[in-house]
Amino acid sequence: MSISAAVGLANIAILTTMLIIYASVYKNTKAVFTVGLMFFVSLLMVHNIITVYAYFAMEPLYAAGLLPYFVGIHAAELPGLSVLFRVTLL
Repeated sequence: MSISAAVGLANIAILTTMLIIYASVYKNTKAVFTVGLMFFVSLLMVHNIITVYAYFAMEPLYAAGLLPYFVGIHAAELPGLSVLFRVTLL
């Protein structure tokens, strides 16, 4: 469970950084596309925040067999977000 939470927190960190970058771009350009990116990143961040909170709040309720799947979900999301972050920086 702690591995899933750690990867989820890494996802939140990447998403927070991207949200700050997109807000800065929007401030300078007023591009509507950037608003869409900010909305997308915000929803992904809410998803990860709720998930990490649920891991800690409901840890006793999760079956041990589910834990590898939780790690897999966040582990699959992390490279995708990393690529999106890298493209954002270009």
